[in-house]
This record gives sequence, structure tokens and C-alpha cells, in this order.
Amino acid sequence: MSRVLVLNCGSSSVKWRHYDGDRVLDQGTVERIGEPDGGPTDHSDAVRRILDGLDLTGLTAVGHRVVHGGRKFTEPVLIDDAVLTAIRDLISLAPLHNPVNLAGIEVTRAALPDVPQVAVFDTAFHHTLPDAAATYAIDRDTAERYGIRRYGFHGTSHAYVSRRAADLLGRPYDTLNIITLHLGNGASACAVSNGRSVATSMGMSPLEGLVMGTRSGDIDPTVIFHLRREGGLSVDDIDDLLNHRSGLLGLTGVNDMREVLQRRAAGDRAAALAFDVYCRRITEYVGAYYALLGRVDAIAFTAGVGEHAAPVRAAALAGLHRFGITVDEARNDGEGDRLISPDGAEVSVCVIRTDEEREIARQTRDVVGAG
Repeated sequence: MSRVLVLNCGSSSVKWRHYDGDRVLDQGTVERIGEPDGGPTDHSDAVRRILDGLDLTGLTAVGHRVVHGGRKFTEPVLIDDAVLTAIRDLISLAPLHNPVNLAGIEVTRAALPDVPQVAVFDTAFHHTLPDAAATYAIDRDTAERYGIRRYGFHGTSHAYVSRRAADLLGRPYDTLNIITLHLGNGASACAVSNGRSVATSMGMSPLEGLVMGTRSGDIDPTVIFHLRREGGLSVDDIDDLLNHRSGLLGLTGVNDMREVLQRRAAGDRAAALAFDVYCRRITEYVGAYYALLGRVDAIAFTAGVGEHAAPVRAAALAGLHRFGITVDEARNDGEGDRLISPDGAEVSVCVIRTDEEREIARQTRDVVGAG
């Protein structure tokens, strides 16, 4: 069987997994990169340490997560110098992520020059968005000049989870309408019709859409103008506010839903409001995507909050029973990949553990032709 190494470089961590076929040989996460605790000084250092600690004999390929592929990359690609240049040109669209993705690629290419390297893009799954979904209603020449459109993110997660939902239902993937809800520190919704992304909540950047750990999600653009004119905040200040000091953190002082739920249970009013704002936004997107799809076969919750926060799942879908969407309380409190809707429900509701690394490995094998 083929051996594939997957590198998933985030803004302050690197997740890695080494496969022999579908079997995981080894895996791990390097965290707190660049912090003054004796750990890796940067992402390049982190990846070097990972490579030094692995037996990579017989390695077939390395798959790299790359956050932003712009309009150029609509599927995974074999990495060469031209691809590297193109990814570098897209840094302005993903300034926190593409540079660290590049760092991982460059170190691995240098260390393993004879091993094929594949870039798997977060945005690629959403290249099937219809123009009406991807287009913002601004001057079209300006939009074209600066690449302003909806790109969408968490594509590898939405692809994996929607396909896994079809497996759970025992039905063909290309016949189903599925709403996937990736709820972690970053959060996004996606409407998948017949295996194709047709709507997603994140836009030109991962800031748009659902309420997240530290990101605001949807907000009136006038707030930005108001903060600039009346508050005197710089563009960088506002960027920092909306990306790093908003969401659950802005509303409660913590960005971890587990702590928000504990405080809510203890009667904390700020936590209760944050929970309501968070869940209401999800409800709005589920309703909107139901209307777009016309028929929904399944709703799938995934990622840290989606997989583990039963109160969020129940509250986000409360009141949607007239659409055939209900949650069974006992099943909702369980663990593992499972259906949490009642038997015979019109819309199946499920919880699925996302596995972006496995999806990256699958797409990497497809590109290099490995079994």
C-alpha cells in the first residue's frame, strides 16, 4: 500500500499524520509555535522536527493543506515551482495561513526532493458555487480587479463529512442534499447538493458567516466605517478586533464553548446571550440553505463544538420540526458518528467526526495515482 504523509499547517500549530494505505502509522500535533517556551521557533522549524522524527522509508507522497487557492486552483495539484509562485501570489487573500502553508511545503521539498508533493486547497471544494452564490453585489470591475468574491473555506472537512453522511445513511452521495455544519473555533456552514458545494457561509475570507471562537461572523460593513470615523481605529485595529477579539471571546471573555456552557449553566447572563447569538446564527443558515436546496436529506454536525456540544446541536435546530428536522435527546447525548434524529425522521440529523487529514491523504493519492 502507498505511504502518504499529511502536513496541516495552521496559524500556530502543525498537525501531521503518516499513513500506510488507510492505516495510520503515526500522528501528532506541534503547538505553540513561536512562543517563548523552548518549542519550535517557527513553522519551518516545526516541520523539520517532525520529519527528523519519522521513518519515511517508502514514502509515496506528501499532502499539504493550503488554505487559499483563489480562482486558480479548483482541485488538488502536484506542486512545482510555478504552483509555489501562484500560492505565494495569493498571500494577500490569506495572510495568516498561506505563508505558513508555504513554509511547510518548502521545508519538505528540500528534505524530500524525490517525493511528489501535493497541495490540497481549503477553497477547492467550493469552486462549484454558482455565480449567484459567489458574487458580491459591488462594482464588478472593482471586484474583478481585486479578486473579490466568495471563496469559502473548510472545504476538506465539508467534503469528508458530507461523503461520510451519505455512508451513514447508506445512500448514494451524488443523490443527496446535505447541510454540513463545521463548528470549531472557526465555523462554517455548507449546502451540498449531489456532492457539490452550492452555498457556504465563509466568503472572501474565513471571517464571514457563523459566530466563531474569536471571529464576529456576519456584520454590517457600516460597523467598520463607524469604528474608523468615530473611534479612530486603524484598519489593522479593526481587523484585529473582528478576527481576534470578537465572537465568543468578545461576548464572554473566553473563546471555548465548553467554558461558555459551564458559565451559562451557572447563570452567567453574558454566556447565555453568547450561546443564543451563536445558535440563532446557525438556525438562520440552516433555514436559508433548506430554502435554497428545496429538499434536505441530512444535516451533519462536525468539528470540536459540532461533535461534542449537545446543547448547541439541540438549540440550533429547535423550532425546525415543521421542516422535518428534530433531534432525539437520548441520541444527542451519545458519542461517535451517529444519527441523532428519531427513527423515521424526514431529515436525518447526524454527528460525524471530521477527518481533514484523511481527506487530504485521499486527494493526494488521487493526484499521484497511488493505490
